[in-house]
Amino acid sequence: MVSDNRPGAASLPSVPYDIPTSARAYGWMLGGKDNYEVDRDFLLSTLPSFPECVDIARQNREFLFRVVRHLTREEGIRQFIDMGCGLPTDDNVHQVAQRFASDARVVYVDIDPIVLAHGRALLADDSSTTVITGDMRDQEAVLAHPDVVRLIDFGQPVAVLFLSVGHHLTDADGPARILRTVIDRAAPGSFLGFSQVVADDPGRGAAMTAHISAGGVPWQTRTPAEVDALLTGLDPLAPGLVNLVDWRPDADQPPLAPVAPDLLPYLGATRSNKGIYEYGGVLRTPRRNG
Repeated sequence: MVSDNRPGAASLPSVPYDIPTSARAYGWMLGGKDNYEVDRDFLLSTLPSFPECVDIARQNREFLFRVVRHLTREEGIRQFIDMGCGLPTDDNVHQVAQRFASDARVVYVDIDPIVLAHGRALLADDSSTTVITGDMRDQEAVLAHPDVVRLIDFGQPVAVLFLSVGHHLTDADGPARILRTVIDRAAPGSFLGFSQVVADDPGRGAAMTAHISAGGVPWQTRTPAEVDALLTGLDPLAPGLVNLVDWRPDADQPPLAPVAPDLLPYLGATRSNKGIYEYGGVLRTPRRNG
């Protein structure tokens, strides 16, 4: 990361402008404008080999809407932690949750300081929602953050979302430990939303991992079986852990913003390229003994 010495950027002390970030690249695929040439160049170098990425990002965002709607409306969840939330766009977690439950509280967590700046602007008048700069790999620090302590009552059920960020947790990070830290803190009746990019062919998955990692973005494409192993001990809600397009699909949910012209050729790639996709679901945390 490099320092940002531009006037007025004092609140962004270490914004990376020389390497892509997942938040900005992901946001561009959702129709967002808060990105830089390095992010766009990186994606445009990736898509010829992995054209599914645009569909995958957008399918995950549609999944987020369905997950939050279900947890708020059907499961009675009123507090959410969104790990690796990315840049604000349409139908963010707090907007979906508060559409169905006005008393819902949300904490957003992301390592990219640009997310903090945009999130603060979006949430300036919302005392029930906040965004913090934090590394989801350091769950103890995230859970001890004063804003998490202020808004989240771990004595009550909570939904913790790791949506389209599982692939940023490499095996060296200890993803099972990361997930277990927050799961062990959560009250009975809590939920974990999880998704990540998977490949049915381990060889193609390894090629994707190598390409994205070489660009400076931490990445590990897994197989569905490897994701299943990470989530052992949790109870998936129907229809289980699946390709996200198959998780309670709803043709009438709100549409996403259109993509930039440079990305249009890649829309619909998952209809013919089915070996790489976003995989996950919603899982109920285990009940504690005693």
